[in-house]
Formats: sequence, structure tokens, C-alpha cells
Amino acid sequence: FTETFLSERDKQSKWSGIPQLLLKLYATSHLHSDFVECQNILKTEGVTKRLAEKNDFVIFLFTLMTSKKTFLQTATLIEDILGVKKEMIRLDEVPNLSSLVSNFDQQQLANFCRILAVTISEMDTGNDDKHTLLAKNAQQKKSLSLGPSAAEINQAALLSIPGFVERLCKLATRKVSESTGTASFLQELEEWYTWLDNALVLDALMRVANEESEHSQGASEENGLPHSSARTQLPQSMKIMHEIMYKLEVLYVLCVLLMGRQRNQVHRMIAEFKLIPGLNNLFDKLIWRKHSASALVLHGHNQNCDCSPDITLKIQFLRLLQSFSDHHENKYLLLNNQELNELSAISLKANIPEVEAVLNTDRSLVCDGKRGLLTRLLQVMKKEPAESSFRFWQARAVESFLRGTTSYADQMFLLKRGLLEHILYCIVDSECKSRDVLQSYFDLLGELMKFNVDAFKRFNKYINTDAKFQVFLKQINSSLVDSNMLVRCVTLSLDRFENQVDMKVAEVLSECRLLAYISQVPTQMSFLFRLINIIHVQTLTQENVSCLNTSLVILMLARRKERLPLYLRLLQRMEHSKKYPGFLLNNFHNLLRFWQQHYLHKDKDSTCLENSSCISFSYWKETVSILLNPDRQSPSALVSYIEEPYMDIDRDFTEE
Repeated sequence: FTETFLSERDKQSKWSGIPQLLLKLYATSHLHSDFVECQNILKTEGVTKRLAEKNDFVIFLFTLMTSKKTFLQTATLIEDILGVKKEMIRLDEVPNLSSLVSNFDQQQLANFCRILAVTISEMDTGNDDKHTLLAKNAQQKKSLSLGPSAAEINQAALLSIPGFVERLCKLATRKVSESTGTASFLQELEEWYTWLDNALVLDALMRVANEESEHSQGASEENGLPHSSARTQLPQSMKIMHEIMYKLEVLYVLCVLLMGRQRNQVHRMIAEFKLIPGLNNLFDKLIWRKHSASALVLHGHNQNCDCSPDITLKIQFLRLLQSFSDHHENKYLLLNNQELNELSAISLKANIPEVEAVLNTDRSLVCDGKRGLLTRLLQVMKKEPAESSFRFWQARAVESFLRGTTSYADQMFLLKRGLLEHILYCIVDSECKSRDVLQSYFDLLGELMKFNVDAFKRFNKYINTDAKFQVFLKQINSSLVDSNMLVRCVTLSLDRFENQVDMKVAEVLSECRLLAYISQVPTQMSFLFRLINIIHVQTLTQENVSCLNTSLVILMLARRKERLPLYLRLLQRMEHSKKYPGFLLNNFHNLLRFWQQHYLHKDKDSTCLENSSCISFSYWKETVSILLNPDRQSPSALVSYIEEPYMDIDRDFTEE
């Protein structure tokens, strides 16, 4: 048919330009044609967008996944459509969803996880830490009036499928040797291509195949053995990469479910189906395996690039550990029996009660082998190169183990394994430049040292010269957004130590450079001034709101010592010295008004503040109320220190 004829028929029948696309496709699909051009035609966005608008069509596609012959192609089409669909589909509208998913074999379920990754993730959330709290609060209010989101409904639909989480745990923990099915070479290759959907990647794969084929052929000729097997199955390195690609999607789905509304239910099932011991057994051979010379890399990239499947699997694994450990007593499943006994021994030696969660841990569900998952993670963390992209995620995963109510035994377990010295080496000796890595290391150091006299002794032993201490201070002061959690932990620790009568504590107080530095009022005022000055209500995010809470900790401890008026008067003087009277205290007043709006309606955030500071939330609320007192005669009210001409405290900061 001519293009003119097709164009006319297209207008009459409203075929969305598909016949013309087929004509172009035909012209570029002959032998020696430009394959990339052919692929570009297939990926025309207009067609996908139009298909995405037809919700009943998208739902119908799921029914085609019952057939093995059409499964892969259908899964790929659904994934493409969901990528451009403006509104998320609801899985509870898919006919016989439970039966459909239950009948998938393990390979199909792994592929299906690619679709699930889209359907259970909240749309348009962007980078969670970068979105302003004003915008997020407005969105939450809107969500409350609308009911559960499509992503939440989809998560609930999946969790209602019998055996779903159990099968995901089996997929995540199976060994490569267990994944070899009865699929032919061509079937496996077709699945590979559908998975990767990129000619350059396929070229890289075939290069790997040829390398292994030549290697096995050479070995066979040397030994006088036949070498036909290379042509009838995929090489081992490709099978490993195949398994890595599967695990990527499965771990992502488990991670999202762990952070959802049914978190406790998912936690219980993940523990019961032994996900953590299973991942521990895969740690050396698959998750943190050494790269082979011919490991899969994309064209124009290298083995250490964040785009490679090996790298992405490691990051997804670390994110899962972070979600699993964060404020949950199941975190002790990351240890083995011997390590749990070690925790008990630490508590016994220190003459403190054993952690209840340790006593309640089901020993049949913990890691086996010589080392638990947490210890394995510490080992690779200490060997990580300075420029490694993993450092951030490793520190976050370990920090999540320490989060919540401070546990001396947990801290000592990590201190005995040289974690504090490793962190200080990275901050001081390697003079780390990455802001993300520095922030994660400062946060981890704060949790590791908080209220722990032994940790401060170790710190002083490592930072044993003024030169080292100045480098450390330079790193802290270079970005308070990154280091403020450490400043908060040291400030809280100092307050506790000063109220203890103990020779060991007295010795640390007299010798530790860091405690001596933080104890000086000018140091505290310098931190306080800068913490308030670098944030504003309109720019508050989940990442920098900690600066506001750290400034509040400094003032709460001052209030305990009846020094709150002194600190406010010093802030006023610092304002005047900068020739901008009122600019700081007006900003602080607005920030505290927002604090009341934000925290008095969120249970989890208030619990976290209480647990991490060991200051009751009622004292937080009282202090904020005292600071916001409108009475200009009150010596502890902010308005008493803002002169009338510079008063600007009633600014509207709502965001609709």
C-alpha cells in the first residue's frame, strides 16, 4: 500500500497512525537494516499514550498473561503503558488477580514484579527528601479526604494473595543453581532480550557468551572433549546476571511493601519465610560477589557505574536492610546465635538489663553460619574504596540498626568491630568530599556515640592531636545540614554526662576534645545561630528539618538549666552584630509555628523525637509553647527579643 492510501484510510478509520508506522517498520526490518531505527519506530510514545488512556484495555491485557506464549510480550507492553499512564491502575479491578498470580511460575512472577514495582509505588512523589514539608503536608491533607491511594490499594490486594510474600522471599533467596529451568536456549535468550530491551546490552551479553564459549571450546579441545554444550544453554555468567535482574525487582517490591501501611504484617511474613538468613547465604557468592573480567556492563559504562545490574542489586539490597531494621525489633534477625549471645554478654558485663527485643527474638529465624548479615556488611564497608558509591547506603543501613531507643549493647557490638575508627578515618584522614556520604557518616557516628562513654574514649584516642581535631571540626562546620545530627547527639551526651557521678565519665569529660568544645556557650550559640539561619518554612524538607529539631534540643537543655533567656538574649545580640535586627528571631518564630502544625498531628515523628533524644515529647511541646508565648513581658518568649519595628511573626505559610 502507498503511504497516501494509508494516510487517507487512517483519517477515516482513526487508526492513530499505526499503518504508517508499520510501513516504516517494514522498510527498516530487512537484513542489514538499521536495527536502532527499527527500535525507535517501535517505541513511538503516541501509540503507548493512547493505549494507556483506555483503562479497560490495560485491565484486559492482564488476562493475556495466563498464556505462556504471550506472557513476556504482554508483560513488556503493560510495563510500557504504565510508564506513561497518568493515573495508576487498581489491581483489585483485574479479574481473578489471585488466581492469575498464583498460577505464575517463578520466572513469570519475577517478570511480573517489574509491573508491580510501578503499581505499588506512589506516583509523582519525586525524591522524598527533597520535597518540601509544606507540600507534603498539603498532599497528606488531600489524601485523607480522598481515602487510600491506588498504590496502597494495590499493596493490600497483593498481600491478600495466599503465598505471595512467601514466593517473593523464595525468589529473592534462591541460588543460581536452583534457577535453571527447562527453558530452551532460544526461550532464555528471548526472555533476556525482552528484559533488557536494548541492542547495546544484547551486544554486551553476546560478547560475554562468545568469551565463555571460546574458553570452554579451548578447554574442550585441550581435553579432547566435545564442546556442543555452549550452543544449547546460556553461559553461567549470563545466568548469574539473569538471576541478579530478577532479584533487583523482587527486592524492590519487598522494600516498598516494608514501608507501606501493612508494615508489621510484611515484617512478620518476611521473618517467618527466612528472607534475612537466605540473603545472608547469598551475600558472598551473589550479592557482594567479586566482578569477573567479563561481567556485564552497558556500552559506554564501566563495572563501577551505578547503572550496572551488579551495582543496582547491591544498592537495592542495602535499601531493603535499611527498611527492615528501621525502628523494628526484628532487626536482631540480622545476627546469628553467637552474636545474639554476645549482645547478652555485653549487657551482663555492664550490669544493665538485657534488651527485651533480643530476649524475644526467635532463634530459629536468625542468620546461620559464622557471621550474620550485619557483621558481613561491616566487613565490606571497611574495605570499600574512598570514591565508592556504596558508602552512603552502607552507612544508612548500619545506622538504621541503631535507630530508636539507644541501646548500649548494640553500640558496643559495633564499636568492638572497629566501626568508629573506620568512620573517623573516612571523615578525617581521607577527608571525604561527598556531601551525601559525609551526612550518612555523621548520622551514623552520632547514633554510635550517643550517651556512650566508651565511644567518646575511643573518639579521643583516635582524634589525638589538635591538627586532627581541626580537620574534624572543619568537616562538621562545612555543612551543618549534614552534621547537625552529630552535634545534637554530642550535646545530649554532654548534658547526661554532666549529671552523672562516675569516675569513668569524669575522666572522659576532662579529656575529650569534642565534649570540651561543645560545652562552651559561644560554640553552642554559633551552632544555634547557623542552624536557624540556614532553614526557612518554605524550604523545609525531611532532610533539613533536623536542623530545626537540633536547635530546639540546644534550647531545651538551656531551659532545664534555667538559661533560656540568656540564650535568646545572645541570639538577639548576634542579630544586631550582623546589622539585621529581627531577621533571625522572626524566622525562628515562623519555624516553630510550623513545627506545631507538623508534629502535633504526626504520631510517628513525635515518637522518633522522644526516642532519639530521651526527652519526653511533652517537654518538646512545652518548650515550643513557651518560646511562642505572645506576652512580651515573658523572659522566655521570642517576641520579647524582637523590637516592634522589626516584628514579622504572622506570616502565612500554608501551601495549597
